[in-house]
Parts: sequence; structure tokens; C-alpha cells
Amino acid sequence: QVQLVESGGGLVQAGGSLKLSCAASGSSFSTYNVGWYRQDPGKQREMVARITRTGTIQYVDSVKGRFTISRDNDKNTVNLQMNSLKLEDTSVYYCKADWWTTNYWGQGTQVTVTS
Repeated sequence: QVQLVESGGGLVQAGGSLKLSCAASGSSFSTYNVGWYRQDPGKQREMVARITRTGTIQYVDSVKGRFTISRDNDKNTVNLQMNSLKLEDTSVYYCKADWWTTNYWGQGTQVTVTS
């Protein structure tokens, strides 16, 4: 069992930066793929950035070059550094840990980018 708690969301002007953090409790964090997803009302949740248990990193095209995902298996954390934020990055961001058919989600944190 893994519990995930996100932090770091908030209000930021376009062009600014935010860092999201996800703290995991439970065992075997390093065995999970972890990632950040976002969801707008009425839309499907989309993968923003993901880092596998072996360190392979993926980004959705819209954030490449602006967002950086990282994980620290000693501290059981996964972070998302978001730079050059755009209005369209406004969303609820969720942390996810997964392995095979097992998925764990955090409660979500709101990121609002203003003009």
C-alpha cells in the first residue's frame, strides 16, 4: 500500500515557476513508476511527466523544455519543477505511483496560472 500527498500548488503569473512535490508513504517506493498527471473539469486526466522505476522519463509534448520531473527513492519523493508556466497549464495536478495493475493516486493540488 502506498499513500501519496502532493504539495506546492498555488497561484502564479504566466512565465513564473512552481515546484510540486509528492511524498509517498509505504513500502517499496523505488519499485513503482511515478508520475504527474493533470485533469481539467470535463476532460480526461492526462500524463504530464512520468519517470519509471528504471529512470526512463517521458513528458507530454506541451511541457517539454519547461517541466522537469525527478525522484528521490531515499526520501520517497517525486517532484515536478514547472518553469515558464502558461495559462493552459492551469489544472489540478495529481501524483501517481503504479506497477503492473496497481495504481495509487494522490488527492491532487491546484495550479492556477494567471495573466
